[in-house]
Formats: sequence, structure tokens, C-alpha cells
Amino acid sequence: MKCTNNTAGLSVLLAIAVSVIVTGCASKDYGLPYDPDSTVSSFQMTENTMVTTADAFAKDLCVTAVDVTEGTDVDMSQASSAGLFDLNRTDVIYAKNIHEKLYPASLTKVMTALVALKYGSPDDMITVSADAAGIKESGAQLVGLKEGDTLTLSQALHALLMYSANDAGVAIADHIGGSVENFAGMMNQEALEIGATNSHFVNPHGLQDDNHYVTAYDLYLIFNEALKYDLFSEIIQMDSYSTTYTDKAGNPKKMEIGTTNQYLQGNYQPPENITVIGGKTGTTNAARNCLILLSKDVSGNPYISVIMRSEERGIMYEEMTDLLSEINR
Repeated sequence: MKCTNNTAGLSVLLAIAVSVIVTGCASKDYGLPYDPDSTVSSFQMTENTMVTTADAFAKDLCVTAVDVTEGTDVDMSQASSAGLFDLNRTDVIYAKNIHEKLYPASLTKVMTALVALKYGSPDDMITVSADAAGIKESGAQLVGLKEGDTLTLSQALHALLMYSANDAGVAIADHIGGSVENFAGMMNQEALEIGATNSHFVNPHGLQDDNHYVTAYDLYLIFNEALKYDLFSEIIQMDSYSTTYTDKAGNPKKMEIGTTNQYLQGNYQPPENITVIGGKTGTTNAARNCLILLSKDVSGNPYISVIMRSEERGIMYEEMTDLLSEINR
């Protein structure tokens, strides 16, 4: 499905509007209250052959309101929602329930990174709060940050996106927003600004909350926006990372982490002629298994693919490989 810019239809509507303004429906005369030099005056609309029009919000985005499965051969029986988006052609190649609100688990961290990069600097120094160091939820992925540790925003983003560290997410939220609650508000505002209107965030990590949800389509929008930041694109491609930060007393602490992306680990292989560049994983009991990827074909054309709520991790990667096979069709 493609997004089109119907300027011809808009011109007709503008012409009708001008006709009503100039001729009216009764005998009363109406003047032109606008500056005749203005590009939006009725004078300019009637006298100029070239009319200035606003670009459509979604002119560079993939858009569909319905499922897109015709002509595809994808087995997505285990996942609740999935989408494959051709960025160059702004095509939706495949879509299953992409506007269904679901729990995103750690795919949340793509939005966390987007807000952090928009409002912070990679060299910002973060001091880890008690809240960030005190996450106790069972099964929460942690990089081991302690209260008073100091590290750069760049270091925290590596831990967030590669290792899916929830303590790094709270540390980032406290630094950028002043608190988790304020940062969640920033996340929701950013979602609205990029058109991700079916999402709602209450935390920076994706640990379970009934009021924390997103759609596969909104994740495409968020991921696509995050890719505009070089550091984000660089981090999601990395399979390992080693750095040193400092503890409360100023002593060095080593951080050595690997990616949770099984394609980058080499445990799963994409289809022939498709390269997985990078992405983000997410898993909780409620969200099940989730994955969003940036991939390229043999010509270097980029694609975003997303799967939400697949019942089992191995099956999810098989489904993703099947989905990526549609690029070659």
C-alpha cells in the first residue's frame, strides 16, 4: 500500500473555496482581507498558475489501514501482529494487525533512545539514581548499575539497546526527564509528534504495565525516526561492547556486554540476499516475544520489519526469516 500526495484534488477544492469566497451565495460583496502578495491570499489563488501547497504529513511514510497479505506467502500464525515496510518505495509489503495495541516489552527502549538522543547529548554525564539501581522485578535484565555510578549517555544507550538493560533505561529517564514519570510524558509527546497515536508509555524499559502499549505500525514510525540518529544506527549494529565507567568513589568499573539480537549473534540466518543490519528484541510474560529489525537487500535498499507477541522465541525468528523472504519475491 502506498501513500500518495493528491495535489490535484486539493487544487479543485481550493478553486471551489475561492469561487464561494469571491461570488458568494447572496448579493453581498466581500472584500479580500489578505495581503495580495501573500501566497495564501485568495488573490494569489485566482491569479497565479502555481499554487503553494503543504506537503502531506505521511508523504514519506508507509501507510495502510488494513491488513496486507495478498500476494504474500508468510506463515505468521504464532504472532499476534507483524509488518514489513519498504522504506525507499514507502510500501507496506506485509501487514497483520499492525494497528492492534499490544504490550511492547523492551521494544519500548527504541522510544527511550529516541527521546534521549533528541533532548540529550552522547557525552552527557549520568549519575545513577537509587531508583535506577534498585529495580527488583523478577527477570528484569540488568547491567549492574549501582547508586552513584557515573557514565555517559552513550555508554548507557549501549547498555539499553544492546543488552536491554532496564537499569540503564531508568538512569537515562532520570537524567533526561528528571524522573520516570516526566520522561514518560516526553515519550508520549514525541509519539504524538511523529504520528504514533495508538501508543502510550509509562516507563522507559517496557516492564509490564497495563497502561503501557504500542502498535506494530507505531513501532515502525518510532524506529524509522530513531534511525535518523547516527549513534542509534551504530549501536543496533554492534554484537559486543566493552567500556569503563566509574563508581561512586571514582573507581573504574568494567562493562562488557553482547547483543540480544540472535541474527547478530549468528544463531539465526536471514534469507539469501538479505542482510540484517540490526534491531531490538523484547520479551516479557505478557508481551511474549517481540523483535524489530532494519534489513537491506542486495542493492542496499532498507526495510523495517516488526513482529509482536510471538509465542516462542525460536518460532519468532523463523517467522521473521519467513517475513524477510518477502523482500526477494
